[in-house]
Amino acid sequence: MTKRNQAVGAYGERCAAQHLTEAGLRPIARNWRCPAGEIDIIAWDGPVLAICEVKTRRGDDFGTPAEAVVPAKARRLRVLAARWLAETGTSADEVRFDVLSVRLPDAGPAQVDHLKGAF
Repeated sequence: MTKRNQAVGAYGERCAAQHLTEAGLRPIARNWRCPAGEIDIIAWDGPVLAICEVKTRRGDDFGTPAEAVVPAKARRLRVLAARWLAETGTSADEVRFDVLSVRLPDAGPAQVDHLKGAF
């Protein structure tokens, strides 16, 4: 991954975290990593724990950002969520998996679409 792509992704994650906060969610972890992978954002939406995958794109040449979350990525996020819950001792009555699509237009602010319960 190039430094430019890393910068785009980091900016998209900041935009997504801000969007979640403005929507009333409470982010509690960002970029949680373990040997099996990474969870971009973990947030409370009231009593629901939201595991959030953020995908950022400058255009739709390779499909929409949400289309990049393929079944293998969804399976990996489920495993990572279980590991995070076990390692932190956190309990939640409901865990939801969300995808935040961040589009960066040539001009103007980023556009964030929040798909709750994406998988």
